[in-house]
Amino acid sequence: MTSKATKITMIGAGSTVFMKNLLGDLLQVETLRNAQITLMDIDPHRLETSQLVATRIAESLRATPSFETTTDRRRALDGADYVIVMIQVAGYKPGTVTDFEVPKRHGLRQTIGDTLGIGGIMRGLRTAPVLVEIAKDMQELCPGALMLQYVNPMAINCLALTRFVPKVRTVGLCHSVQGTAKELATDIGVPIEEIRYRCAGINHMSFYLSFERLLPDGRTEDLYPLIRSVLENDKVPDGNRVRYEVFKHFGYFVTESSEHFAEYVPWFIKRDRPDLIERFNIPLDEYIRRCEEQISKWTQQEKALLQGEALKVCRSHEYASQIIEAELTGKPTVINGNVSNAGLITNLPAAACVEVPCLVDHNGIQPTRIGDLPISLAALMQTNINVQLLTVEALASGRRDHVKQAAMLDPHTAAELSLDEIATLVDELIDAHQGWLPLLD
Repeated sequence: MTSKATKITMIGAGSTVFMKNLLGDLLQVETLRNAQITLMDIDPHRLETSQLVATRIAESLRATPSFETTTDRRRALDGADYVIVMIQVAGYKPGTVTDFEVPKRHGLRQTIGDTLGIGGIMRGLRTAPVLVEIAKDMQELCPGALMLQYVNPMAINCLALTRFVPKVRTVGLCHSVQGTAKELATDIGVPIEEIRYRCAGINHMSFYLSFERLLPDGRTEDLYPLIRSVLENDKVPDGNRVRYEVFKHFGYFVTESSEHFAEYVPWFIKRDRPDLIERFNIPLDEYIRRCEEQISKWTQQEKALLQGEALKVCRSHEYASQIIEAELTGKPTVINGNVSNAGLITNLPAAACVEVPCLVDHNGIQPTRIGDLPISLAALMQTNINVQLLTVEALASGRRDHVKQAAMLDPHTAAELSLDEIATLVDELIDAHQGWLPLLD
């Protein structure tokens, strides 16, 4: 009697490049080489492209999965063991463009706008309800499955899932922890393979509590002095000036990029301080630029992806395949996952979504208890958690004033606009997003 193949469903699989990376990882896991892969997207054309690319990935790796494609979400979820979600509700247009253009008319500039700030709030309001509906379908159609959630704003989305569909297993996944570790390894000239770190906080605002080199005799060397030397010797990379400035004042290095981090705090983006924009090399409207660049290149990218030669597939640093392999085989791994706090970080709210090291094996995802963070880091995170909790409260209550209060407590928005100006901006954004948001009275 043969065992049933593991079914992995990818929701938003029309994100072809990201799908390619994740699928390439999955099919390099021995126990998943004959998995059942279901690709689901609401865009039939993008889905067709993803199916062709997926087939070529399997051929390149000499793997023998079975593929199914569908625009029917419930069909895709039926019987799934793992559900990987990578959607963008409302897309670049009208979603992202609205998130940038309306605030800009009020003098409020952003860089990425997908995690916090007014852009992150609006993105959360239109995204979290869709994730909740997916989770409710999972509860009915694949109740034991694990949702691997890659969608921003990560903390707002995870908070909503925990609050509204608590029985569904879910973990939020990002690559900023392992990605920044590699960047720092390059900055200080130490091979990443020799580095060990302990990192905790909230998504996009986790800090390396320790950053060390494992020595041949088993001892460890603290690498923070080498990171400080980058700052002291004026060798900070041009694209990373914000994070090194925060490190100078807070003593720990944060995981998310400088362009992201600049809009999580009140100190860098100010309409009357162009000197700060220049000094810290802050790329305003950066996400708009990236999206436009990606759109203009997509036809060329699509053609390249579909060409006949074998695809080169390398294992990425994304966590999804590691988690699935660990659960199926029992071979343990450690990832940094976004989960409900519930006492993991004791000086952050119990209801918060935190990003902590998690052991993964046959027993599933087991978060690590961190205890108290340094009080300055906890205080910095609390300013972001306030916004996240109020945004989810707005979804729970349908109250427009909670959206406004979330924006009023956002560090960057509050540094630029008055209370009345923020209230007016939120009203305009809600009107502009009509049809994409839940009813807010």
